[in-house]
Amino acid sequence: MPTPIPPGPGQESVWDYPRPPRLEASPRRIRVVFNGEVIADSCRPQRVLETSHPPVYYLPPEDVQMAYFQPTTKASFCEWKGMAAYYTITVGNRQVENGAWYYPEPTGPFRDIAHYIAVYPGKMDACYVDDEQVQAQPGDFYGGWITSDIVGPFKGGMGTWGW
Repeated sequence: MPTPIPPGPGQESVWDYPRPPRLEASPRRIRVVFNGEVIADSCRPQRVLETSHPPVYYLPPEDVQMAYFQPTTKASFCEWKGMAAYYTITVGNRQVENGAWYYPEPTGPFRDIAHYIAVYPGKMDACYVDDEQVQAQPGDFYGGWITSDIVGPFKGGMGTWGW
């Protein structure tokens, strides 16, 4: 197991997040920009907190420009949240296949994020928590959002699969 970075004032350590993960409402403003367009802007996000992972933000579909999101045939299974479905995002001449996901029928503890949409921040032009541009969680499997108030180390990079 890696050595957790001690959080400073106003910071959270991902090593203090629970397993199984916890869902909580967030008062933060979340914005997502792709190909120069704001494709999501929400002050009503939910976030999932899981040991060793930066938070993943889920946005109500009413706060997402759904005209840019097309369902795909991809599906995946989360042991905590259930079956996920995916969207390809297309804005103008740019497209990212399976760049967003959602849970149509999440398990009981996560039912508040049914149909809420999460995006991979590393596949977008920019994602913001309030006015801070986030850094994407390492790797191509997870969709965590790293901000200055979150400390790790974070799962996702080389050699972290077994954490």
